[in-house]
Amino acid sequence: MPLVSDLALSHLPLEEPDFARDPTPFMNAARGKHPFLATSNLGYVVTEYQAMKEILYQDAHLHMPNAQIVQLMGAEGTGWGRFTNEMMLSRSGAEHQRLRGSVAEAFTPRAVNRLRPLMRKVVSDLLDDWAPKGAFDFADFASYFPIRVMFGLIGGSPEVIPQIRSSLETQGSSFALDPTKMPTIEAAYQVLWRFVDEQIAERGPNAGHDDLLDALIEANTSGAINDVELRQTLLFLFGAGYDTSKNLLTLIMHAMLQDPPMWVRCAEDRPYCDKVVEEALRHTSPANPYRTVLEEFEYRDVRFPKDCMLIFPLGVAGRDPSAFDEPARFNPERTHANRQIAFGRGMHICLGQYLARAQIEEGVHLIAQRLTHPRATAKETWRPFPGVWGLKTLPIAFDPAPRRPDEDAATATAEAAPRGCPVSGAAGR
Repeated sequence: MPLVSDLALSHLPLEEPDFARDPTPFMNAARGKHPFLATSNLGYVVTEYQAMKEILYQDAHLHMPNAQIVQLMGAEGTGWGRFTNEMMLSRSGAEHQRLRGSVAEAFTPRAVNRLRPLMRKVVSDLLDDWAPKGAFDFADFASYFPIRVMFGLIGGSPEVIPQIRSSLETQGSSFALDPTKMPTIEAAYQVLWRFVDEQIAERGPNAGHDDLLDALIEANTSGAINDVELRQTLLFLFGAGYDTSKNLLTLIMHAMLQDPPMWVRCAEDRPYCDKVVEEALRHTSPANPYRTVLEEFEYRDVRFPKDCMLIFPLGVAGRDPSAFDEPARFNPERTHANRQIAFGRGMHICLGQYLARAQIEEGVHLIAQRLTHPRATAKETWRPFPGVWGLKTLPIAFDPAPRRPDEDAATATAEAAPRGCPVSGAAGR
C-alpha cells in the first residue's frame, strides 16, 4: 500500500488569486489525476466530497495543526500564539468536551430559535442605517450583522463594535498563514483580549442576565473552566461567529445578483430563504480547515504518515460531480441526496452552526425586502482560499425600500423580550 508521498498527484495553487476566484476547474482537473487527493504548498488536499466526509470523522487519527501554525507564523511567545495553541478548537478528547460543554447549551436549536427576534431586530436596525445609501460594499455591510448578534448574546454595548470589527478582520487574515502579518495580528489579538477581559470584569458573577456571558462566568465559578479559558472561549466564539456568518451572507448576495427573480422570492417567501441558505452552504461556503495526522492510518489503499498535513476544502465540497447533480448550478429547490458538510465533521463540527444558519435565514429575508433590484457596480474581489474563504468586496447598488409592517412588529417583539439568550444550566455539561 503506497504512502501518500509516493502518489502522482496534481498540484493545486491554493494561494493564487485565480484559484480563489474559481477553484472548480482546478479541483475537477485534480480529480482527473487522482480520485480524492492533490498536493499544494501547504499540504495534501482532499478533493472528493465522500473522502472529506469520511476522513474528517476519524478523530482518533487527526488533530488540529495549531502548534505547526504557530511555528509557521513565528508566533511563539505571543498572546495570539498561546491562544491558538490553547483555545477550544485546538483541544481534543476530554479537554475538548469540557470546554465545549461549558457553552454547548447556548447553541442548541431551541436556544438559537429564541434569538430569532433579536436577529431580526439587529438586521432591521442595520438596514435603517444602510439602506438609504442606495449603494455600498455589501461585504462591509454584512460584517456588522454577526457582531451585533454576538453583542446581544453577551449583553455588550454596541459603542465599541467598530474597533472590535476591525480587530476581528485582522484576526481572520491569520488563516492565510502569512508570517509578515504577525505584528498586526498580535496587536489585534490584544485589542480583543482587553475587550473580553473588560466584559467579564464588568459583569461579575451572579449578574442575573441569563445569557451566554453569564453561562461562561458560571462555568468559571464552578471550576469547569479557568480564568484564561473563560476569556479564550469568549474570544473564540466572537471570531468563529464573525467570519462564517458575514462571508456566507456576502456569498449569497453574490449568487442572487446572478438570478434577480430568486432575490424577489426571498423577500416574499420566508421558508424559501432556508432553502437558499442550505444551497449556499453546499455551493460556496467559507470554511476550509486543516488537520495534521496524529498517527499513521490507511484510507482507500493510501497510507497517511504521522505529521502529514491535510486540507479539507469544505467550501467547494458540494461542487463534486460524484456527489451532486449539476453541482455548479445554484438551485435552492434541488433534492439533496447528499447533505452539505460546510460545518465540518467529527468532534470539531461547528459549535455555532445553528446560530450561523438562523442569522443568515433571518437576514436574507429582511435584506431582500429592503434592498430591491440589487446590481453589481464593480468587479468583486476574493479573499485567499486557505482558511476562511469568501468575498473581500462586493460593491452593489439597489433601490431602497422602507420597513414593512411585519418588520416593525418583529422589532417590537424583540425590544419587549429579555436581552440575551436563556442558557441556564449550561455550565459544565
